[in-house]
Amino acid sequence: MLAALAGEVRSRPPFWLMRQAGRYLPEYRELRAKAGSFLDLCYNPDFAVEVTLQPLRRYGMDAAILFSDILVVPHALGQPLAYLEGEGPKLDPVRNVEDLKRLSRDRFHETLAPVYETVRRLSTAIPEGTTLIGFAGAPWTIACYMVEGAGSKEYAHVKRWAYGDPVGFGQLIDLIVEVTADYLCRQIEAGAETVQLFDSWAGVLPVGEFRRWVIEPTRRIVALVKAKHPNTPIIGFPRGAGHAYEDYVADAGIDAVGLDTTVSPVWAARTLQPRLPVQGNLDPIMLATGGKALETATRDILEALADRPFVFNLGHGVIQSTPPDHVAALTRILREWPDRG
Repeated sequence: MLAALAGEVRSRPPFWLMRQAGRYLPEYRELRAKAGSFLDLCYNPDFAVEVTLQPLRRYGMDAAILFSDILVVPHALGQPLAYLEGEGPKLDPVRNVEDLKRLSRDRFHETLAPVYETVRRLSTAIPEGTTLIGFAGAPWTIACYMVEGAGSKEYAHVKRWAYGDPVGFGQLIDLIVEVTADYLCRQIEAGAETVQLFDSWAGVLPVGEFRRWVIEPTRRIVALVKAKHPNTPIIGFPRGAGHAYEDYVADAGIDAVGLDTTVSPVWAARTLQPRLPVQGNLDPIMLATGGKALETATRDILEALADRPFVFNLGHGVIQSTPPDHVAALTRILREWPDRG
């Protein structure tokens, strides 16, 4: 994977899957039941290392991604966080400059110390030749959760703050930029060989606001991380960016870009791949569907993208209802992809 991120074309493209460790695996569900809360699972290095390794044992992906969650960053800033069964994450909302006073960096790295320990252990536990990926949420997406207090359909609270008080909202973004860059550097120092920034809600912004709250904060994080670790590749994933992918690739400073499900591989090959390696972008529902549809869709992506630097992945994470056998089938298709020299 590191060779592909450095611009090499591999005869068989490397692959890993977003959320490759998780609820679709029975061994994960068994461990999750022992862990207590989801945060207990994330903050227990014994459990987190085991969960990270589970899909590697089954499928032999070319990369392992640290098992954690993007919301450990606001949690480490002191924002109360809980994961409710069937509802997802819930946070005490931060909705104005006054609310920012409730946040603190004082125990940030202390809270995240178990994550760094997990990375350290994984750096020696994963198979030789397997790339270790660290990650964080990008500032806009983290701000969405912090301000809304949960997932959202309209993102009304966060947009009202960003549009109506951009200076005040910018203080929140500045804080997230600074701690996220530091968080990623600590992961790299613990053994992560590449890192990915997940901007899951990038696509909810109009073009001008996308540049201000997605591209610019990402560019700043990249600059801060590269100042300390210039040789560590950074993958950006601006889910839902649409035609703004071009601006993101041109200006965010990232070394590779993850494509969401809606991006045409043919368009990406023509427009984005000449600039940098791309990653993606099988529909997770296609993986859950399996059969001929899965094989055809996978081969279409390979035909479009495998002749240039490319990492095969999904366009978002593995969904809970995915049969493990379908992931095995995908693995076979990828490994049988002909050597094209």
